[in-house]
Amino acid sequence: MHYIDINAYSRKWIFTHASMPVPAEDLAQIKPLTQARSAILWREHISAQSPDADHFGSGDWPNQDKNWIESVDWQNAWDGDDPALPEALAEFLCWEDNTPVYFCYEKYNLIETTWAVFRRHWKNFLFFDDGPLLIAKKKTQAVWFQSDGTCQFGHRE
Repeated sequence: MHYIDINAYSRKWIFTHASMPVPAEDLAQIKPLTQARSAILWREHISAQSPDADHFGSGDWPNQDKNWIESVDWQNAWDGDDPALPEALAEFLCWEDNTPVYFCYEKYNLIETTWAVFRRHWKNFLFFDDGPLLIAKKKTQAVWFQSDGTCQFGHRE
């Protein structure tokens, strides 16, 4: 089994918080991965050496400037009333709604969902903004969210 039941997930509250509750039908599509599965995907798609964004080395693709196209502000959109993803990100990530995406907090904490669910509830995912990455396994586009309210988007190797 690759998933943890959402009710057993330590950060479940970010999806059930009274100010931004995720509807049950979408919550069922937010699938925290087990630590073992998270580690495999992190190693394959993010970094073989570093356990989190604070420890990326020079050989890790997120740490290479050539992979990033632009940096944009996400904090203002997060603070606002409009639920839409910042326009620059929505335009860059023109994925199909059913595309599986991975929100990668750190090596042992990844969440799988669909692009449509992430797009609707991106603010919930960013309650924790300590360097998470958004990727899709079969796509090269990636977003790296920073705790200063900005994110970089570009292509992963």
